[in-house]
Amino acid sequence: MDNTQTFPKKKLPNKEQRHKLFGSVMPVPRTKPVDKVHMADLQNTKKDFLFDLDAVGITKVKHPITIYSSLTPAKQTTIGEFTFTSSLKQSNKGTNMSRFTEQLANYHANGFAMDLHTLKSFAKELAERLDQQDASLKVSFPWFYERHAPDTRLAGMNHANATISINYDRQLGYQLAVSLAASITTLCPCSKEISEYSAHNQRGNVKIEVSLSEDYDESLSDWKAILLEAAESNASARLHPILKRTDEKMVTEQAYENPRFVEDVVRLVAADLYELPFITKFKVSCRNEESIHMHDAIATVSYDKENETY
Repeated sequence: MDNTQTFPKKKLPNKEQRHKLFGSVMPVPRTKPVDKVHMADLQNTKKDFLFDLDAVGITKVKHPITIYSSLTPAKQTTIGEFTFTSSLKQSNKGTNMSRFTEQLANYHANGFAMDLHTLKSFAKELAERLDQQDASLKVSFPWFYERHAPDTRLAGMNHANATISINYDRQLGYQLAVSLAASITTLCPCSKEISEYSAHNQRGNVKIEVSLSEDYDESLSDWKAILLEAAESNASARLHPILKRTDEKMVTEQAYENPRFVEDVVRLVAADLYELPFITKFKVSCRNEESIHMHDAIATVSYDKENETY
């Protein structure tokens, strides 16, 4: 039996009437200037506004970017999430927000590559456009790299999350900082030691944050690949997008041969970073997603090589 209901055809008001029904009103008479030269510019008001501001700008700006890498693929397009800021003098009411995105659009038109040289130029030009003492930018993006299985050599794509921070000051110059967050495998040394057989393992999430020397030359070494190697080479094993049975045997045996506490991981990574001359300061953190506990295990180490005494 067909229970489909039928309804009489509706007669709808026209679109203008529908908009009016839902609150649209007629435009009011226009009295304010339409030419830019006659418009009020509140941001450029000069008075005593009580305090200097550390930073003012825009954040969560998503935009396509181009990345170059020493690992395959050598060139890739991804999405960057930007923050742009500058300081603001006590005498200035505000900053011109449109100049941040206007400059972003200009750089994109010429191919916005995520290399440190380009980003340094961006920050310096931004400070000049804003007529401020300084300007900063921060961009985070997923970075993809090819990974081969250890035995079959089948290839797939892994990814890590990278961040670049550039601060330009007309008197102090540049401050460069980068970070990389990557995932690893860790196998519990305690579990291996006390159990008759097997040992539990977990996914480790390593984040490496470093300050770079101003003379660091990105054309000679890829910081992304270097930080990734520091994280992965000190793990129990690396993660792989594709593993067949012979690969899985190799990876699990490697993890068993290289047990790591979360404390071990951050110390070993720190040792690698300490030996890199272009890194002036670093912070390493690791969070292990425990497989036999409801909690996670965490560890952090920070070190400033510029404050060392000899």
